[in-house]
Amino acid sequence: MVLKVEGLRFGYGKGLVLDGIELELNRGEILVLLGPNGSGKTTLLKCINRILRPLDGVVFIEGKNYLEMNEKEIARAIGYVPQDHKPPFPYRVLDFVLLGRSPYLGTFSYPGEEDRTIALESLRAVGIEHFADKAYTELSGGERQLVLLARALATNSKILLLDEPTAHLDFRNTHRVLAAIRRIVKERNLSAVMTLHDPNLACRYADRIALVGNRRILRVGTPSEMITEELLRQVYGIEVRVLSLDGLKFAFVEGVP
Repeated sequence: MVLKVEGLRFGYGKGLVLDGIELELNRGEILVLLGPNGSGKTTLLKCINRILRPLDGVVFIEGKNYLEMNEKEIARAIGYVPQDHKPPFPYRVLDFVLLGRSPYLGTFSYPGEEDRTIALESLRAVGIEHFADKAYTELSGGERQLVLLARALATNSKILLLDEPTAHLDFRNTHRVLAAIRRIVKERNLSAVMTLHDPNLACRYADRIALVGNRRILRVGTPSEMITEELLRQVYGIEVRVLSLDGLKFAFVEGVP
């Protein structure tokens, strides 16, 4: 395994958000965190990435306790794609992706030719190298998500953390972004933890699904094991029907909740 979370607890003030999280991520797989708003999915990603410091527990990255790693080592090990990023400056797309090379640069160093080559290859990998000279702020939501993915790839990390990469995207761009993520993970033998809200998207693009609720990981399994009427009812508190079509499961709400 490339990532292991043991006994992780996190809270704000006296209230716990995560309590006793246990999770493992294998090489070459996409693990989707699926659960309702406020269940702690984003918080868990930030704890894994050490943006937030847990109250208790430990995260192992490639077998190493992440508390023994410095900030640059964490940044090289994990490529992070945040939710709904809005940069303060109208970066050129290529310059924005070059930010992914920061963990390899000294304090007063500038990206070199090798860094530019890696950044361009990252743009090429997600299919938007033709946007290299465009302003990031001029792109559509789906295009910006692909740029964020390219920036994460530019770190050359083996682990990707993606926080709701389809937030605010339309039907076409949702599948465009998720298909790119899955293709790249499989081609490069990477590993990814991704938060999603839609069980149908999780079923289609995940190798495994972790159901999140009540501050814990409730269950982990394959999409066919996790996308069931009973489990979705337990997680979301609504009546759900699950049907199968061409080997895929589809969940929909029965009646008006």
